[in-house]
This record gives sequence, C-alpha cells and structure tokens, in this order.
Amino acid sequence: MSKKSILNKKSINFLEQYLNNASPTGYEWTGQKIWMDYLKPYVDEFITDTYGTAVGVINPKAKYKVVIEGHADEISWYVNYITDNGLIHVIRNGGSDHMIAPSKIVNIHTKKGIVKGVFGWPAIHTRSKEKEESPKIENITIDVGAKDKAEVENMGVHVGCVITYPDEFHILNGDKFVCRALDNRMGGFMIAEVARLLHENKKKLPFGLYVTNSVQEEIGLRGAEMITQRIKPNVAIVTDVTHDTTTPMIDKKKEGHLELGKGPVVAYAPAVQQKLRDLITDTAEKNKIEFQRSACSRATGTDTDAFAYSNGGVASALISLPLRYMHTTVEMVHRDDVENVIKLIYESLLNIKDGETFSYFDK
Repeated sequence: MSKKSILNKKSINFLEQYLNNASPTGYEWTGQKIWMDYLKPYVDEFITDTYGTAVGVINPKAKYKVVIEGHADEISWYVNYITDNGLIHVIRNGGSDHMIAPSKIVNIHTKKGIVKGVFGWPAIHTRSKEKEESPKIENITIDVGAKDKAEVENMGVHVGCVITYPDEFHILNGDKFVCRALDNRMGGFMIAEVARLLHENKKKLPFGLYVTNSVQEEIGLRGAEMITQRIKPNVAIVTDVTHDTTTPMIDKKKEGHLELGKGPVVAYAPAVQQKLRDLITDTAEKNKIEFQRSACSRATGTDTDAFAYSNGGVASALISLPLRYMHTTVEMVHRDDVENVIKLIYESLLNIKDGETFSYFDK
C-alpha cells in the first residue's frame, strides 16, 4: 500500500451520510441500508438477519470463512414516563451518559416523524451554591414545548419512542473527525473501505470474506452473538473504538497509555487468539504501520468476545481505533488512525492462508 491517503471524496461523503443518519440500538436498519448501498459494488452477495445485522460476502462458496466486523448501533434513550405537565423522563438504550444531557437538543422518533425536544436544566441563578445537584437519570427531563401530557401524546410521542441526538459530522483542524456515534460506525466505515480496496486493487482472497456490520453491540454484543452462529467463521478480526487516555481525567495507570494519531490499538486479552494477533502485529511491522498495544483483563468488552467463544471457538482478534470523549456527541478520532486501521486489516487479510487453524498444536 502507498503512503498517500486511501480515503477519497466518495469515501468521506459516505462517512458523512452514514454518521448523520440515526442508528439507535434496535433501530439500525436505515443506517444498514446506507452501508449496504455503498458496499454493493465490492461484494458478491449480502446476508441479513432478523434483527438487522448486514454482511457483505466475497467468495461466498469458499469453505474457509474470515470475518471482519464492526457494529452499527449508537447509544440512545427511550421515553419512559410522561408527566401531567408534559415533561418526558427517559431510560437508557445502551450506555447513554446522563452527565452530558442537560441543554442538548434531541430527536424523538415517532410514527408521525421526528419530534424535536430539549433536555432542560434549572438556571444557574436558581440552584443552591451550597448543595449543587448533578444531572442524573432521575432528574433529567425532555421538554417538547407541550403544555400537558395530552399534547405530547398528540405529537405521536409515547412510552417506548427512541430518542437520539442530532449532532452531525464535522472535521476539526483538517484531520480530526468529530461526531456522535463514531462508536462504532467508524468500524462499519473502515471494514467497508477494506472491501473497496480489495476490489479496486483486484486482490483475490483464497477464502470467503464476510464483511459484517453487527447490531445491538451497545446492549451486550447481541448482534454478533446471533450472526456468528449464522456464518460459522474460522477467523474473526473485529474493529471497535478504544479510549484516548491522554484525555483529561483518565488514569493511565488504570487505562494504559493510548493516544490519537499514534496508530491502531492491538488488544491483548484471553479472547484474542495469540497467533492471529501475532500475524497482525507482524503485518504492521512489515508494512511500517505504526500501532499501539492495549491489555484487557477478563474481557475486551467488544464483539471480539462474542465471536471468540462461539461455535466451539473462533480465532479472533481486536484492532481498535483511539477515540476521545466516548459516548458523547463530540466523539473524536484522527484521520491517520482511521486510514491505518483500514491498512492493517487489509494487509492482515492478505497474510491469512486458506485453511489456517492458528492452532498451537499444528506441526
């Protein structure tokens, strides 16, 4: 691969459209359609499942199967309770952060269309200086400008409506991508770019490649659990985001030292198959792709865990994208890291042999 940028104008336009579209957990299908439309020229066929996971397949007749995977869903809220005076209390759909909610504009998704609202918060003048109360799930509410519960319901809002933030994609300082839901639609974007590069560079793989955009990761890796049983892969390379620990208030002694612009992060964890991980790090060194290392404890907390422990054991590895401000509306990644994750997955695929077991007991 050359050192020039691998992202073209079409790539960035797709990324912007894909990120700006809402894709809350359990409601990922419109984003999946955007993703599949972009991927269509680069794959032979698609697999979809009941809950919305989408898979683009290259060489579908091959017996040996390799997955590259990201997840499509974003954190959100549900309408949980509407007060008599028309304020809306919420519960989480995924790991939504109550601390960032006050003063945020929201989109409430109804059968009548989007209803706009705001997370209100008491004015600073009215709050006690001696006993300042912090935002918490019990005291944040959404105001849609209605006078009472009946007016809210007439707008089409009811208990169970899903709520997302409308914050859209932009670029800071020429090379920092900023948006809500970079976690982890960046993963779906990056694996789609791998498929594009394989097609454009006319690379023929000796195995079936399953470019997998899973749903429902944010509530427990559920989409990956389902689709791995459908695909029954031999190998899975998962990509997700991880914390840039140079962000203020993060303890490096606990989280390790990981930084934007320093390259992809290769995980060390029980679920990560060591020989597959070594293939990835050897590939990075051979191709002079800068990378970082991260040690996980019992679990990676990503879809890697779902793939690794499925189907009697699947050789799995995790390549993460450093990110600042996770689960906020201003998540941030470095363009260079995005390109290097794509390059590392691409080059690693070219080094996987048909039928390779990665077993320590092979002669």
